[in-house]
Amino acid sequence: MGIVNTRTRTSTGLLLGLASSAAFALSGVLARAMIDSGWTAGATVTLRITLGAALLVVPGIIALRGNWNALRRSWSFVLAYGVLAVATCQLAYFYAVTYLQVGVALLIEYTAPVAVIGWMWLRHRQRPGRLTILGAAVALAGLALVLDLRGGVGIDALGVVWALIAMVGAAAYFVISADDRIDLPPLTLAAGGLTIGAVGLSLAGLVGLLPMAATTDAVTLAGRSMAWWVPAALLGVVTAALAYSLGIAAGRRLGSRVMSFVGLSEVLFAVLFAWAALAELPTSGQLLGGGLIVVGVIVVRSGEASTRGEEPVI
Repeated sequence: MGIVNTRTRTSTGLLLGLASSAAFALSGVLARAMIDSGWTAGATVTLRITLGAALLVVPGIIALRGNWNALRRSWSFVLAYGVLAVATCQLAYFYAVTYLQVGVALLIEYTAPVAVIGWMWLRHRQRPGRLTILGAAVALAGLALVLDLRGGVGIDALGVVWALIAMVGAAAYFVISADDRIDLPPLTLAAGGLTIGAVGLSLAGLVGLLPMAATTDAVTLAGRSMAWWVPAALLGVVTAALAYSLGIAAGRRLGSRVMSFVGLSEVLFAVLFAWAALAELPTSGQLLGGGLIVVGVIVVRSGEASTRGEEPVI
């Protein structure tokens, strides 16, 4: 019975994790359409996080079922989630891509699974096994292929620092999402974290750290013209409220290490969405990279299962 429950829990976690990654990945296509119409990246991401927070506040309170003591006990986790996993990660990535190519910034940020492995080893004495390390190497090689880094790539030291800060924020997202010490429903944690993140990004905009500009001009997406609020609503509902909630639910089923590698599929989904919406065809190398990411996730999960003495469920 225990093995069946483990299989079900892991399968559900993988589905939730992939759905979360797909929801996050959609933000690239939607944000690009907003930016092309005259929005700044700062205004776009702040709107996205603020709408997500507004959508989740009431469901988050309902999910709490009056257990305000749980919120008081977990306030530090909610604060860390909002500051690190939401506001810092978004702000740092914005600055990273002003100094680096997008692919380079993403490659640095998405080394977060390695940071998660290191944190769990140093902080919780969860030493990774050989399969976990092998899976990590395969998945990161796949990530490099998907990002398709070719030609003369300029590296700016300040951009690397910002990308590393974004990586810390991404790692915090995976670790906090999967922390079973947090006695809060995923909806409540997501609502609290997004609210704090929205406040942080808004303050960054007010003091000039995050350039803000918006327009009500029509937005062109996948060759079709539409009102600006359509992609804006999708950014808030799908890529913020849904993506963060599903990610937390997945993390609690998979653990931070496996979930962080499942999160690499976001880059693959982003390539597929760009293909569908913008006719940006993936190369054979990118398709190979996507396959390597999948193989890496499978190997990492097998390594985690063997470390815990479980029967591999993938």
